[in-house]
Amino acid sequence: MNDITYCVPCHFGLESVLKFELGRIGAENITVSDGKLSFTGGEEMAARANYRLATAERVLIELGTFRAESFTQLFDSVKALPLERFIGRKDAFPVKGHCLDSKLHSVPDCQKIIKKAAVERLRSKYAVSWFEETGAVHQLQFVIRKDICSLYLDTTGAGLHKRGYRQNSNEAPIKETLAAGIVDLARIRQDTAVVDPMCGSGTFLIEAAYKAANIAPGLRRHFAAEQWEQFDKSIWRTEKEQALAEVKKDIGFRGYGFDIDPEAVALTVDNAKKAGVISRIEAAKRDIAHFERVPGATVIVNPPYGERMLELREAEELYRVMGEKLAPTRDEPCFIISPHEDFEKFFGRKADKKRKLYNGMIKCELFMYFK
Repeated sequence: MNDITYCVPCHFGLESVLKFELGRIGAENITVSDGKLSFTGGEEMAARANYRLATAERVLIELGTFRAESFTQLFDSVKALPLERFIGRKDAFPVKGHCLDSKLHSVPDCQKIIKKAAVERLRSKYAVSWFEETGAVHQLQFVIRKDICSLYLDTTGAGLHKRGYRQNSNEAPIKETLAAGIVDLARIRQDTAVVDPMCGSGTFLIEAAYKAANIAPGLRRHFAAEQWEQFDKSIWRTEKEQALAEVKKDIGFRGYGFDIDPEAVALTVDNAKKAGVISRIEAAKRDIAHFERVPGATVIVNPPYGERMLELREAEELYRVMGEKLAPTRDEPCFIISPHEDFEKFFGRKADKKRKLYNGMIKCELFMYFK
């Protein structure tokens, strides 16, 4: 039965990319709002979404949404939810969340009320006086915004950006989920060549290789709901086997990474090995000033930017060099993410298209050159 409502948060600006991903994995009744999408599916969708979604931050089960202007209203509404469907008598069910523009603004107080209501609901269903909470973790997560509370159950655990290949990173890494979204917007295919002239940890190259080879990004990690007794464990095995069977081995994709820092080059190689795509990726030490175009390759890059005046001027000079060296064309497009409002001026060319994205808390633009 496809009677479970799921919610998947994402980076602002990637909603359309994630919607396409959801449609591809068979999600139904997809609805889009800022920074998140909701859909319906069966139990197998928890495994499928966790394994396969490249741009989602996590996969949540939406337990209910209701108005909560008082603690009494919050308590009664949570207690009315069918928590026993997903939480067993021995399971742990910690509570976390946040409040925004609401009468209920104290997060600790809301945590206590929701926990108390959950205990009362489960106590009445399991006829026990106390809960040992020694079983699998079922993280309850609440969001109260403008007096509307949504209560979720987290099936993921550690965020989906943690693919398992990047234990180490440089000082300014781009999140894997954001990188995957940019790779998707760059229309990377199985025979695309991709160049990152400032490769850092190699995230763009690895995510591009995953996209080209149809490698599900969650294959190298585990998820919280794998341990839940409420879900048939065979679902996870089946979904993983299916995802592995759909990996494309005979592809022409190549990734080329360059960086002025030899440690970054070594990091890219190490992470590509951990990700299982080193056979498709090369990395070498090279300054952007000595960049040489790879015929027919797509450039994807997250250049450094300065927060202090001297660093800012250095970044602006770097953008000028990039404009001269990258020289994007229809056959060799370029996708650059930057927070600098005057990036195009220093790059020397107006982007063919722009998209607002957030890299963490930093408001950026994706400058797309493809004409």
